[in-house]
Amino acid sequence: MTRAQRKQDHINYALSTGQQRRTGFDEVAFVHQALPNIAVDEVHLQTQIGELNWSSPIFINAMTGGGGESTSKINEELSILARETGLAIAVGSQMSALKDPSERKTYEIVRHNNPNGIVFGNLGSEATVQQAKDAVEMIKADALQIHLNVIQELTMPEGDRDFRGALERIQEIAGGISVPVIVKETGFGISKEAAESLSRSNISAIDVGGFGGTNFSKIENQRRKRMLDFFDDWGIPTAIAIAESHATSLKPILASGGVQNSLDIVKSLGLGASAVGMAGVILKQLLESGLKDTIDEVNQIHTDIRFLMCALGCRRIDELHRAPLILSGDVYHWLEVRGLNPGEYSNRTFNK
Repeated sequence: MTRAQRKQDHINYALSTGQQRRTGFDEVAFVHQALPNIAVDEVHLQTQIGELNWSSPIFINAMTGGGGESTSKINEELSILARETGLAIAVGSQMSALKDPSERKTYEIVRHNNPNGIVFGNLGSEATVQQAKDAVEMIKADALQIHLNVIQELTMPEGDRDFRGALERIQEIAGGISVPVIVKETGFGISKEAAESLSRSNISAIDVGGFGGTNFSKIENQRRKRMLDFFDDWGIPTAIAIAESHATSLKPILASGGVQNSLDIVKSLGLGASAVGMAGVILKQLLESGLKDTIDEVNQIHTDIRFLMCALGCRRIDELHRAPLILSGDVYHWLEVRGLNPGEYSNRTFNK
């Protein structure tokens, strides 16, 4: 099977396996503020990740590219969506185009349609510094995502089986290119131990890529003769991965993994994220309802976020990091036994 065919398989199986809603967000609740003392027009959605200033806390996370015309069409519409709504956008892994130059156009179309927007390149942790430079040049990227996908590779019939030296290669890339490096998981979560190791490196941010959304174990198992179904329930739910990473990392935290709506976004920010990636839910909306309706939906999500922040008395994204939250169920239990004191979230305060 060619890499391009595998890319198309991933899109098809991602749509058919769907979102699991096992992120932990349903066990996170804000404490209502009856006297928020602000107006909606005082709420600002700008956020900052290192040297990058974003007009929205939402970004379109890596999905595709390198699968011929069908993936080019998806990236074309995603790039227009990003341009019209002010979202940053990440492309899928560019290794396809580095190995087959005919696939470059499926990625280059993102920058072509969004010349002034924030665009992230994407490669796996097996990449070399030169490949990273080439990926950045290909789309004039403002940052480069390096993805960690151990479980996907192990489940993939033709996947990698050697993960030695990943952190060292990531550090070489971060020191060898001119744009920030964001390390991201692909749906199985970042633990506090991994976040701590990454925090000591020279990267710029960590995307937790938590469990509970698109499941690449299930996707790759569809392509196997003998399923490794023990990986289908493997991972750290997104809400927990945000909390674990935020508690132990000095780097900005990005949230992704099954984020479905405006309340999930604001809960992610409340747990410590500085920006939130969406992928599966945007792809589904785009393919089912079209580009115009998807633009309208993203604009409505921005309005929803402003309403939610107003209700909490938060004028800026970073104020959500101090808004009191109640954690319950498995989320509370997990953080408690991991020594992360989930009760502290309940008594946070901020100056209005």
